[in-house]
Amino acid sequence: MFLANIWVFAVTNGKTYTKISKIPPRETALVLGTSPRMKSGVSNPYFTARMDATALLYHHGKIKKIIVSGEKSKGYDEPAAMKNYLIYQEGVPENIITEDPKGYKTQTSIKNCMEIYHQKEVIIVSQGFHNLRALFYARNSGMNALGFDAQDVLTNNSYYRNQSREFIARVVAVIYYLLNIERKV
Repeated sequence: MFLANIWVFAVTNGKTYTKISKIPPRETALVLGTSPRMKSGVSNPYFTARMDATALLYHHGKIKKIIVSGEKSKGYDEPAAMKNYLIYQEGVPENIITEDPKGYKTQTSIKNCMEIYHQKEVIIVSQGFHNLRALFYARNSGMNALGFDAQDVLTNNSYYRNQSREFIARVVAVIYYLLNIERKV
């Protein structure tokens, strides 16, 4: 398990950025989905941070197009929520945003970006703990991707929960890669 995580860290080293001034420009940003609201109904700070990071990339001229990728099911639509937030809260033009409603999993979002939207040179936007796994999938799919880390949410419970979840998710990503398995929804 530790070796799998070390491998993910090794192949993604130097591919993530936290400062807007340091990240090289790309044509497109791929924004990974998360729920716009917490179970309690309040705004999800992970969602807001990803939208802020995406808008920052756009307003600093680092990207020209945006793909918002997430889950869309009956009564639930992450891509539409992301698109609306970017337009109405962040001042991003509607015509540069494409919705990927079939991005149920990180691996699927990466695959869709390549196969449906024909984008290989992208900036992936998510929190840093998530970007490492996303970049691992991207690298193994033949993409030349960079990660732009959205502000993390630093509460004790969420930090440890996210780190534990990602530790296991990176192991699964390595196993899927080694066995050439595509994750089903």
